Amino acid sequence: MVDEVQEAAEALLGVYRSMEPIDPITPRFADAPLSMAYEIALAQVQDWEKSGDTVKGHKVGLASRAIQRQMGVDQPDFGHLTATMFHPEHAPIAADTFIQPRIEPEIAFVLGKPLTGPGVTVADAISAVDFVLPCLEIVDSRIRDWNIGIFDTIADNASSGGVLLGSRPASLSDVDVRLTGCNLHVNGQLIATGGGGAVLGSPINALVWLANTVGPLGVTLEAGHVVLPGSMTKAVPIRPGDTIVATIGGLGSVTAIMEEDNR
Repeated sequence: MVDEVQEAAEALLGVYRSMEPIDPITPRFADAPLSMAYEIALAQVQDWEKSGDTVKGHKVGLASRAIQRQMGVDQPDFGHLTATMFHPEHAPIAADTFIQPRIEPEIAFVLGKPLTGPGVTVADAISAVDFVLPCLEIVDSRIRDWNIGIFDTIADNASSGGVLLGSRPASLSDVDVRLTGCNLHVNGQLIATGGGGAVLGSPINALVWLANTVGPLGVTLEAGHVVLPGSMTKAVPIRPGDTIVATIGGLGSVTAIMEEDNR
């Protein structure tokens, strides 16, 4: 199946260049284990690294019940975050950067020391977090019309797109990430609300799940890396010209500005 994995990875990599989404790949891998989807994703990450990009963290996707219901899945997944995915807050993001973007508000963990599973506990995870930040994740799909199943989104690097981090760090001890609430505004209109408890009961649980899931694959969550535990609300479609603000209790706000499409 090596050839099939590489072919699927190349098809998804081609979408980044053409900006033309492809049909779901699940039918080609109907009987394949999810581990093969992660192989497809990793092949893309390795291609990006060969081109000079670097891994700066990981994300947990499909972590909340709202997102799972929205996407028709019943379990989380994970993806890699690379340097080129990070965008500075308030700086306009080019309209042609994404294909069919959606936005998700999250609490970003920045690690002060590495985490390696299996066997990571909640206590281990808490002690590894240096600080937390408000975050907006832009998810995107290389699969046409977001017609994805769990295999598709894993293979597509957990539908990763972009990351915007707020610049006001807070200590984990100063914020109850389970109970803190979030308001998501698009162009000044309140679009969605949510709370940290929507993310596997607590975003910390998502961090534990991630460390224990990637550890057997030989992946360590490195000191200084960013971990996105999952969205506090449903994913909201966004368009060129939109201004999106997430306000998270105890953490402040983070803003994304999508550039007008002048084509």
